[in-house]
Amino acid sequence: MSITYKMTVLAGREAIQAALISHEDLPDWDSEIVLAGTELAEDRPDDWKLEAWLPRKPSAKDRAAIAGLFADGAPEIAVEALPEEDWVARSQSDLEPIHASRFVVRTPEHPPLDEPGTVEFVIPASQAFGTGHHNTTAGCLTMLDAMKRRGVIVRNHLDVGTGTGLLAFAAMALWPRASATASDIDAVCADVVLDNATANGVPLGARPGELAMTIAPGLDHPLITARGPYDLVMANILAGPLVELAPAFGEAVVPGGHLLLAGLLETQEPAVRSACRRAGFRLAARIVSGDWSILWLRRRARA
Repeated sequence: MSITYKMTVLAGREAIQAALISHEDLPDWDSEIVLAGTELAEDRPDDWKLEAWLPRKPSAKDRAAIAGLFADGAPEIAVEALPEEDWVARSQSDLEPIHASRFVVRTPEHPPLDEPGTVEFVIPASQAFGTGHHNTTAGCLTMLDAMKRRGVIVRNHLDVGTGTGLLAFAAMALWPRASATASDIDAVCADVVLDNATANGVPLGARPGELAMTIAPGLDHPLITARGPYDLVMANILAGPLVELAPAFGEAVVPGGHLLLAGLLETQEPAVRSACRRAGFRLAARIVSGDWSILWLRRRARA
């Protein structure tokens, strides 16, 4: 049985958020170390934990990398070995179905809810980001529903950093005749999206109403270019890449089109919005969920 190790640091909210921001700015960060920062409990909003998962026993270098994210060095770092199969099974059984406007997202361990007026997706809990159980993903689902209810028409959409494929699936449910494209920088996501598409009855292909999936860094891929420009681009990634990709978003979105961004802390929102403003976007609406911002921006229409 393979083993996943977890390092945990307990600290205040500001220290953990600063550590996450510091991690984004490191070009040589070990991609095998996956970070997440969360509050310890709803009634303790200022007490947070930083969790770091990696597929090996942490070395002194790994510990130093975590400590280096904190201005004064990390407080005590706790290390825990997690049998991967047991951890996945436990995490899936613990995750309750998520309700985000008309959408319901559940793991395979939970039975169908069959609630009238809802769109239900089955997404296994995994290391691929985007199960619907993170504030940013659920917020994106809510924002997509708000777009639809406000009369937004989408004929062609792109999900950048798709992870599990969930946001692409949701957009396809809202605009079933649209052309749909999804991409991720991680090659593992290709099989993840394929499996989830099969489980949820999402058709794959290049025709309208079907999903085309590719592996690409950002928007730099011939398929993404050929299938654009887009009425809607979605990107639930991190603040640093969102700032870097802002000019590419401006080229990929049609005048008057829409951009849905998430994965940024509320403290990082000014930098993201400023970069998008320079690319021709203006804020249409925002959601703040916990400490995370979800932004709906519109590209200026041509005069």
